[in-house]
Amino acid sequence: MVVKPKIRGFICTNAHSAGCAAHVQEQIDYVKAQGPIENGPKNVLVIGASTGYGLASRITAAFGAGAKTLGIFFEKEGTERKTASAGWYNTAAFQQAADEAGLWSKNINGDAFSDEIKQKTIAAIKAEMGKVDLVIYSLASPRRTDPKTGEVFSSVLKPIGNDVTTKNLNTSARTIGDITVEAANEDEIANTVKVMGGEDWELWVDALKEADVLADNFKTTAYTYIGKELTWPIYGHATIGKAKEDLDRATAAIKASTASLNGEAYVSSLNAVVTQASSAIPIMPLYISALFKVMKADGTYEGTIEQINGLFRESLYGDTPRFDEGGHLFQNYKELEEDVQSRIQVIWDSVNSETIDELTDYVGYHNEFLRLFGFGIESIDYDQDVDSAVVINHLL
Repeated sequence: MVVKPKIRGFICTNAHSAGCAAHVQEQIDYVKAQGPIENGPKNVLVIGASTGYGLASRITAAFGAGAKTLGIFFEKEGTERKTASAGWYNTAAFQQAADEAGLWSKNINGDAFSDEIKQKTIAAIKAEMGKVDLVIYSLASPRRTDPKTGEVFSSVLKPIGNDVTTKNLNTSARTIGDITVEAANEDEIANTVKVMGGEDWELWVDALKEADVLADNFKTTAYTYIGKELTWPIYGHATIGKAKEDLDRATAAIKASTASLNGEAYVSSLNAVVTQASSAIPIMPLYISALFKVMKADGTYEGTIEQINGLFRESLYGDTPRFDEGGHLFQNYKELEEDVQSRIQVIWDSVNSETIDELTDYVGYHNEFLRLFGFGIESIDYDQDVDSAVVINHLL
C-alpha cells in the first residue's frame, strides 16, 4: 500500500517500512565508514534496541565491533492493511543487514520490565552467546508494571516544587506561546522514578549475574539527558530529573553487586535529539530547534548514531574516557559548552511565532521527526506501494 505520514500533535501513528530501512542503512554506513572499534565488545545485550539511542548502540556494536547482538524491544507488527511501528521496521532492517554481513543477531519482542522476558533473554544467551560483555539499557516507556506486585505505575512530565510557566513550541499549530505546567505531587514523583529510574536496570543486571551470563570485566550503561539551566525547570529539576538521579543510585548498586566480576557500570549523558519521547516534553521541541540552529552552524551537531559511535570509541572502549562533574560518561560536551548554551538562550529569549524559521531550525527538527518513522528520506518514492507486513528474522 501507499503510506503517507499521519501526524496527531507530537505523535506519528504510522511508519514507512522502506523509509525505516533506508534510515537504518544510513546509520550502518556511517559506523562502517569510521572503521573497526579496537577492543570492542563481543557479545552485546541491548534492552530497548529498536529506536533512538538503543538502535544506534546495536548498530555500533554490530557493524563497528563485529559483535553478536541480542535485541529486546516491545513493538507492533504490521498487517497488509496497517503499518507496523517504526521500531518493528527498524529491527527488521537491522536484522536483514546483519544476516547479509554474516553477523549473529537475534531478537525478543515483549515487555522488558517483566520477569518472563528477562528469563527468555537469559535462556537465549545461555544457548547461543555464552556470556555477554556489554549490557545497554535504553528503555523509554510511559508506564511500567511491577513484575513482583503487578501494580502499574505511570510517569508524568512535571516540575517539582512550583508550577512552571515557560515558552513552548506548539508543533501542531506551529506557534510559540507560554505554557504552564503544574507541579507534581509526591505520588507522581515516586511513580515517575519507578518507571524511568534505575530499578529495572538493576533488576536486569541482578538477573543476568544470578544466571551466570555476565562475562568478567563486563560493562553496562544506561542513557540520560541532563542539559543546562534552560531545560532544567521541566527536565532536570523535575520528575524526569528525579528518575535520572535514581540511575546514579542504581549505578552504585550495580557496581557493588558485580564487584566479583570487576563489572563497570556507567550512566552516559547524551545529546538532546528528536525522539518520540522528547517531542512530548514541554520546552524540548523549541530547545532542540534552537540547538540545531546553533550547532549546525558550527558544524558540531551530532545525532544518535554520531553520539553513540563516539561514546563507544572515545569512552566505553577508549583510553581516555570523558566524565562530567556527576561522574557520568560525558558525550554531550559539545552541546553543553557555555558559548553554545548562551547563543541558544539568545534565540530562546527573542523567538516568536513569526520568527521561528529565521531564528531556529524548526524545519530541521520537523524533518528529523519524520525520519523517525521512515518519512522524509530523499531516496524513497513515497508514491510507490510498500509492504507493510514485514517479517523480523530470528525473532525468538
